[in-house]
Amino acid sequence: MEKQLHILNGDAMLHGFNGTGLDGDVLVWREILSEGPVIEDISSARFWELRSAWIYTQFNAPSEEYQTKIIDEVAKLSFPYAEITLWFEYDLHCQVNLLGILNLLRLHADLNEQNIYLVCPSEYPGKPDFKGLGELNGTELDYLYDNTRLQLTEYDMTLAAEAWTAYCTSDAPKIEVFIENTPFWANMSLLKPAFEAHLKRLQTNEQGLNYIEQQLLRIYNSGITDNAGIYKAFWANNDIYGMGDSAIDLYLKNLQHKGLISFNC
Repeated sequence: MEKQLHILNGDAMLHGFNGTGLDGDVLVWREILSEGPVIEDISSARFWELRSAWIYTQFNAPSEEYQTKIIDEVAKLSFPYAEITLWFEYDLHCQVNLLGILNLLRLHADLNEQNIYLVCPSEYPGKPDFKGLGELNGTELDYLYDNTRLQLTEYDMTLAAEAWTAYCTSDAPKIEVFIENTPFWANMSLLKPAFEAHLKRLQTNEQGLNYIEQQLLRIYNSGITDNAGIYKAFWANNDIYGMGDSAIDLYLKNLQHKGLISFNC
């Protein structure tokens, strides 16, 4: 039997996935490429050294842990899988991680021999307040696999490469040009709203605050000054960013350093 690989964006859906009837190995992608520095050559040692150093600085995660939880998992891409299914979501966090994975696969995978598929839901039947793959059980994930899985084409892979190049510039005008000059998003249609959200956070106001910082400061100034309350208020209108507590804390710390908020994040 030809071997299959399932790539999950984070540990949140791992329990549910273990309840599916799907065969194959699992790679859990635990990076957060939507935050922190990136360079275009994602296959280089420099890329992973840069990421490991940033993760350590921001989250106090030692290099040994980064090696075990991230590098060792990514190494699975070197194995000769006949079929790969990527399980990602619609938000910026997931879409940027997806771009990273696809650009690694462009280096490791021969598209003439290897089938690459994507499961990327923005909604789920009967769940009007769908939050993501992590809330689904095995039966529900099986449904997505059977009914929504799409095979990625050479065009999709080329688009992912162009999007990754644009993302790595961290340049608002270049991101804007990329969005405007991409007339067809093919199987990557959820990438467009994610990049539009990314563009908003690259642009700053007269205080030098980007969109996310502006939203967090507005919430804080409204009287919500505890972390849990700020998280909840931010998520209510900004789920497109897919940010967890630790990612939001990065922006809160920046506001604190600027003297705009005064509690410990």
